[in-house]
Amino acid sequence: MITQAAPTTVAADDSRPVDIKCVGVTKIFRDFWMRPRVRAVDGVDLEVRRGQVYGLLGPNGSGKSTTIKMLLGLLTPTAGRIAVMGKRPRHVDAKKDIGYLPEESYLYRFLSARETLDYYGRLFRIPAAIRRERVSKLLEMVGLEAVEHRPVGEFSKGMQRRVGLAQSLINDPQLLILDEPTSGMDPVGARQIKDVIEKLAERGKTILLCTHLLSDVEDLCERVAIMFGGKVRAEGTCGELLEQQNLTNLQTDRLPADALAEIEAVLAKRGLGLRSVEQPRRRLESLFLEIVDTARKEGTHTSGARSGGQIADFLRAGATEVAGDTETDGEEILDSLAAKAAAPQPAPAATATAAVRDAGHQEGDTLADLVARPTPPPVAAHPAQAPQAVEADTGPDEDPDDDVLASLTRR
Repeated sequence: MITQAAPTTVAADDSRPVDIKCVGVTKIFRDFWMRPRVRAVDGVDLEVRRGQVYGLLGPNGSGKSTTIKMLLGLLTPTAGRIAVMGKRPRHVDAKKDIGYLPEESYLYRFLSARETLDYYGRLFRIPAAIRRERVSKLLEMVGLEAVEHRPVGEFSKGMQRRVGLAQSLINDPQLLILDEPTSGMDPVGARQIKDVIEKLAERGKTILLCTHLLSDVEDLCERVAIMFGGKVRAEGTCGELLEQQNLTNLQTDRLPADALAEIEAVLAKRGLGLRSVEQPRRRLESLFLEIVDTARKEGTHTSGARSGGQIADFLRAGATEVAGDTETDGEEILDSLAAKAAAPQPAPAATATAAVRDAGHQEGDTLADLVARPTPPPVAAHPAQAPQAVEADTGPDEDPDDDVLASLTRR
């Protein structure tokens, strides 16, 4: 049963310090002549408070990676202001409190897991005793203590991601930036990493999470920002973004058929138990695809790859079916794709040169056919065109290959 109800809102805790602050941040990449080429980030405003797990979502080319690089001080914004831990991103005091896990694990293949973490600990000038203890705890936390002496080059991608996560925590950072932390992991490993992220958040760590796994965002993130075309298209808590306004689901004990028409009176007269009152929520995948689709229809340019129209229709159809809206048969779209793929394309006309070159090899010839086919007789050269043989004494100690190398050198 669905009845009308006013939406509820939860007041945000504004007393926590702000660890990431972006105000009107814009990044324009220019060509050799300093002409604007790509506006990768366009007027982004972000605010991440202490202890939050903040999700940054967006398709490829939406500006997520550029934003992260500016937060790390690797790129300078064209316009706007950025503060990380209350300081400029390039300030040393800000960098020492940041841990970063890039999308790809850049590790030294011939170092073991323990040697890798010890190396990064030395870069942060962590004392030896503290470094050894911290390395052991991190290896145990990510489940690699049994293989800590194996070279990381022998690890699978999922195991290398575990080493990368431990490396990002070696300096005990206050701010942790994770780019696709569960990439390449099996479901068990992904669940373990999500548990680690939850425990870090409980300890008051601030985590900026970039991922394409929307289920991870729903499970972990307190607030979410969805980017497209360099702009933040939607921002808020998962509850605010996914809540369907003006609707409330009332789940009760099973009602007799004759009571359905007088549902409100039945609840009061018969004393049926009210099991739950909740705001119906959409799936994050449905919201994400809707925002991206709306931005594309507005003609917003993006520096990333453009999804094919038919594939986007298929994704939207699947998201609509999951969200409980009008059912759409995704097989129709797949059938149309298959039908178009099966349509024969006219073959290009062969050139005269190609026809002469392929005269001795017909389409469909097998190896047995080529072997069995008689060799055409040699064509006698015209006497006037016959090359004159030149005798040369190479000597007993000379290699004929030297003449070939010498001729190549002269050319």
